Amino acid sequence: MKLLIRVITFALPVLAACAAFAVVGHAQAVTEIGGQKIVTLTRKVSGTTKPEFTSVTVLPGRGMEVLQITANFPGKGNVDVLASPDLANAAKTLDEQDDEIGAKSYAMGSAFLVPYPNRIRGKLSADGKTLTTEWQGHTLTLPANNIGKLPTAERHAMHGLILKSKTDGVSVKKIPGGEQVTGVIQAGDFGGHWLSKTDLDFTISLTANAVDATVVARNVGKEAEPIAIAWHPYFNLPSGDRTQARLRVPASTMAEVDGYDNVFPTGKVMPVEGTRYDLRGSKALGTEFFDDNWSHLDWKNGVVTVQVIDPAAHYGVDIEGLSPEIKAIQVYAPPAKQFVAVEHQYNFGDPFGKEWGSTDTGMVTLKPGQCTKWHVRLRVFVP
Repeated sequence: MKLLIRVITFALPVLAACAAFAVVGHAQAVTEIGGQKIVTLTRKVSGTTKPEFTSVTVLPGRGMEVLQITANFPGKGNVDVLASPDLANAAKTLDEQDDEIGAKSYAMGSAFLVPYPNRIRGKLSADGKTLTTEWQGHTLTLPANNIGKLPTAERHAMHGLILKSKTDGVSVKKIPGGEQVTGVIQAGDFGGHWLSKTDLDFTISLTANAVDATVVARNVGKEAEPIAIAWHPYFNLPSGDRTQARLRVPASTMAEVDGYDNVFPTGKVMPVEGTRYDLRGSKALGTEFFDDNWSHLDWKNGVVTVQVIDPAAHYGVDIEGLSPEIKAIQVYAPPAKQFVAVEHQYNFGDPFGKEWGSTDTGMVTLKPGQCTKWHVRLRVFVP
């Protein structure tokens, strides 16, 4: 079954490197999640001796979440790059068991987090459902959708406002060596929670050598607004032996937090040298727990690259940040799980919090007509 797709063209003003696109194509209907057809990008293995990406599964009905990615490793066949359920179980979880915010989305695959990744604290409403915080004298009222497990836990907002958003103009086309899907979320004021109005243009591309994900946020309203962009990918450890898997984060500082229940920043940025957080040279995960935010990133030729390596599986993945607005990398790695979540994001946790004082916490200010572009690329390799 094929869907007829209209041509879509956007003229994008420039704040960062924001490019317009015009595409025509077809969406591959597998089933539906979030009330829209799932899109699966595919390509055939070229027969080389190197690892190649083979598929990407995207959920337009859930904020363009990337649910699955596969790559062929010679002699092994397809390997799951992301830790994620199959389509049937994903549909059951997301369509039948999720809350009104869509929190189940960031528990699998790779959800996109806009207009804020990470945690935001604020004054809790009497019913505990919302909180208020301030940005440049403006009050923001956000869903208080997350809380830790301890009695001292504080309810807070987390991971943005598009987790259940539907996507317009979904279009798939052939590109050299693979396929590409595009679409736009007309987020407006994000359900009354944000300033101004925002359009989000998504482009996800599959080739043998790379999977690229791009989000362009454009202020189409009349007021200035803060914006941050990230995603939440759970990178699979194919061997199932988390202790020997290795992680490299090229960053010289990390944000101190109040503990691993609330995970709220204290406002202090600490050097990693001489601590367990120094992952610049690659380090075995062992039994270490991480839910931390690294900064002062080491860029090489315009790229900041995190590596997840599974030596026992002869498997590795590079996660390359390509947008200079990316100021922080959040890593979530619980010892009992066979994944490492690596989130290239614009901002520190609780970016509007008073604990930061005059520190630039990474939020981008978009004036009317301006845009900002987030771009991350994946590559697989044999270490």
